[in-house]
Amino acid sequence: SYVLAVARDLARAMSGYTVVVTKSTVPVGTAARLRAVIADETSQPFSVVSNPEFLKQGAAIDDFMRPDRVVIGAEDERAAGLMQTLYAPFTRTGAPIQLMDCASAELCKYASNAMLATRVSFMNEIATVCELFGADVDKVRRAMAADRRFGPSFLFPGIGYGGSCFPKDIKALVSSSRAEGYRCRILESVEAVNAAQKVRLVDKMRAHFDSLTGRTIAVWGLSFKPRTDDMREAPSVPTIEALLAAGAVVRAYDPQAERAARAIFGERITYAARSYDALEGADALAIVTEWNEFREPDFARMRSLLRAPVIFDGRNVFDVEQMRTEGFTYYSIGR
Repeated sequence: SYVLAVARDLARAMSGYTVVVTKSTVPVGTAARLRAVIADETSQPFSVVSNPEFLKQGAAIDDFMRPDRVVIGAEDERAAGLMQTLYAPFTRTGAPIQLMDCASAELCKYASNAMLATRVSFMNEIATVCELFGADVDKVRRAMAADRRFGPSFLFPGIGYGGSCFPKDIKALVSSSRAEGYRCRILESVEAVNAAQKVRLVDKMRAHFDSLTGRTIAVWGLSFKPRTDDMREAPSVPTIEALLAAGAVVRAYDPQAERAARAIFGERITYAARSYDALEGADALAIVTEWNEFREPDFARMRSLLRAPVIFDGRNVFDVEQMRTEGFTYYSIGR
């Protein structure tokens, strides 16, 4: 409704030929609806273009300046030409400008995010299978990544995807397809696997401790991924909620996301000022977000602070053999 309201305002302000461009991820068919709304409000010539963005949080400027591709959905040559001229400075390194109809442009963003989310959930399922049979998901992943048909991207197991894009886009694609009479069974499974994966560490903790009541769990990482304070759909939320429901005490640290975490958890958990502060007297450490500062810690200091040297690594940050050598009881994903 907001997009359509803006379109009406734009239509009333037009004084000559205008190109109206949608950048946000919008339901398929939005361009057609905008075209109809604008036509009702103005007699001026105009075009509606779908130009979905493919920007990652934490790297948006670099992604815009050096895109893998530029997708332009346009129904007329005039608008397509103007958009190609606009993007020419950013595609000199050879990034293709892909011209298509608006519906295809709108759908390609959903399809791209759905494929990436599917790879994440698929590898998380493979990681679980690895645990069942004593295989090492890192070795499996590297062998898969060497196949040029797959490549290495988004083959890292963990405790699920989050953020503002993947969850929303998968739900939107499933819902809109259902409204048209089709059930996206693969994407429904992607969602189900991801929901279960977000509490995978808690399942491992229950198996280790039997009961979590009264246990203090240190949590490193709250944002849904490094280099952002965004906690929308972050795996840390269901993880911590499950720990609290089981009677555990949670002491958490994140270099950027404390403010967002306070809006979610309030005073139900304790917030540490530094990563090592979260460890003092804790029964275990849970690594939820793979911030770089967690990758090379002082293991001796960690052992001295923890009540017991137990780590549940949801992002496979550490090497299994190294952790054994350092004297930790170490649980990871698929290894």
